[in-house]
Amino acid sequence: MAVDRVGPAGRGATTIADRVVAKIAARAAREALDVVPPGGSAPHASVVVLRDTARVSVSLELGYPADLGRQCGAVRSQVMRRVRELAGMEVPEVAVHVERLHSPRTARESDGRRLR
Repeated sequence: MAVDRVGPAGRGATTIADRVVAKIAARAAREALDVVPPGGSAPHASVVVLRDTARVSVSLELGYPADLGRQCGAVRSQVMRRVRELAGMEVPEVAVHVERLHSPRTARESDGRRLR
């Protein structure tokens, strides 16, 4: 009895939803940050997937003062690496949007104390 061998392309396809890749990207961004500033929100991401390529946009809040360029670069690298590892997708670009900076002063003001 002869068995026909079917190549990988003939067996079907795997599709990973954009929201799943976005969750991977957000988690990777959190891994890359030293800390989430007190009172800050965890990073969130949006993704557009086209075949085996994901375009990622990450929004985050950072502490200030800090090396913002280094932190954004670390987020880009980590997101690219983790999406490639976990979803098998190439990430040609990661747009990082810093939505808010948290300084010790803003932390005190958010505690309800006012500076004079």
